[in-house]
Amino acid sequence: MSAETCIKPPYVYIHDMRNRLDLRALLLNCACHRVRTAARTVTRAYDETLRPVELRATQLAVLVAAAADDALSITSLAKYMGMDRSTPTRNLRPLETEGLITVGLEGWRRSRAPQITKKGRARLHEALPLWEKAQQTLRQKLGNRRWDRIRSDLDDLIRTGGN
Repeated sequence: MSAETCIKPPYVYIHDMRNRLDLRALLLNCACHRVRTAARTVTRAYDETLRPVELRATQLAVLVAAAADDALSITSLAKYMGMDRSTPTRNLRPLETEGLITVGLEGWRRSRAPQITKKGRARLHEALPLWEKAQQTLRQKLGNRRWDRIRSDLDDLIRTGGN
């Protein structure tokens, strides 16, 4: 095959501005995109508030779940938190490295249960007032009526699974 046969002619694409505007509207109206954008925005605010105790919002949620139920397997934890199984495992690693939780060896049915340590309980105790501050700040920005409505709408969205 010669080099000439590999050269393709240049293509010219003509974009319809109306189509581009329709795509922007699609993105602005996409429930998945809007919910994920809201989640990232709220997560950043909570992460910033929790920075003094060196926890992220996702890590705090895992610590709370581990503290609330010491016998929760990683699979049960994922289900309880609405995640796929690999997500809590990723979130557990840094907590385990810091000594905030321990993850037991595989036992019956290969389940592993994260357990909060004394150090983890102390960190959780430090984090809770900061979490309350993040909650209060968001609630103040939204107002009590909107806060209650948004929580109810989120519960409905979680329950229906978006379908």
